[in-house]
Amino acid sequence: MGAVSTVIDIDPDLVLDLRDVSLRREGTNLVGPLSWQVELDERWVVLGPNGAGKTSLLKIAAALEYPSTGTAVILGEQLGRTEVTDLRSRLGLSSVAVAGRIPGDEVVQDLVVSAGYSVLGRWREKYEKQDFDRAADTLESIGAEHLAERSWGTLSEGERKRVLIARALMTDPELLLLDEPGAGLDLGGREDLVARLGDMAMDPDAPATVLVTHHVEEIPAGFTHAMLLSEGEVTAMGLIEDVITSENLSRAFAQSIQVDPIDGRYFARRARRAGRHRRA
Repeated sequence: MGAVSTVIDIDPDLVLDLRDVSLRREGTNLVGPLSWQVELDERWVVLGPNGAGKTSLLKIAAALEYPSTGTAVILGEQLGRTEVTDLRSRLGLSSVAVAGRIPGDEVVQDLVVSAGYSVLGRWREKYEKQDFDRAADTLESIGAEHLAERSWGTLSEGERKRVLIARALMTDPELLLLDEPGAGLDLGGREDLVARLGDMAMDPDAPATVLVTHHVEEIPAGFTHAMLLSEGEVTAMGLIEDVITSENLSRAFAQSIQVDPIDGRYFARRARRAGRHRRA
């Protein structure tokens, strides 16, 4: 367990409140120290290169890691001073780490419905018809209702991504955490998923959301805020239109990047160097 700070004042309007938080392992600083607050109606993207600390930060937000320094308050509960099992049941998490623990023969509808017990691999839990109805609704919301009777081991990468998000939504979470949901998808699969996440982002009844990605093209329309990380430190943070800029991305990725906002989405490419092309 990381260092536990003294009790702090808790803001009821914040679903996530990190204050001077860092995470260290074996003498290496993985992320921070940084401070970050997420409000009830906000949709955040956390962006940065490999090794920037994005997944480490998300693990703290998901109550899977205790911070080495600072204080972390999630849904009004301070890590180190609350029962994390109960807290995790109020969070929705989709990540590669979750995917790697799912038995290949697990049926999709069972995988989704078992989120109510925060278990992977249905065993002897008892579920009501309303639980299965809820699972069907969440699968439909992400375009995966046709997968309900399939086993996990038969799904494509894109299908697995959708099912994991449906599972994360099953418990009607107060905070939804998505770790690289578009990774490994082809163009069609990515665009379909981004569109569905965009619809969710613009739904006022949807939970506060944090999405981690390497690529600006995977940021859905409707996301409100962004954080850029580089080598564990915050490069820029705030309203998405102020953060996702050519200047900020160039600094975070340590090369000249041109970013173009188009219809609520962002598209990036390496900027051409002036004077590179000669006249014929």
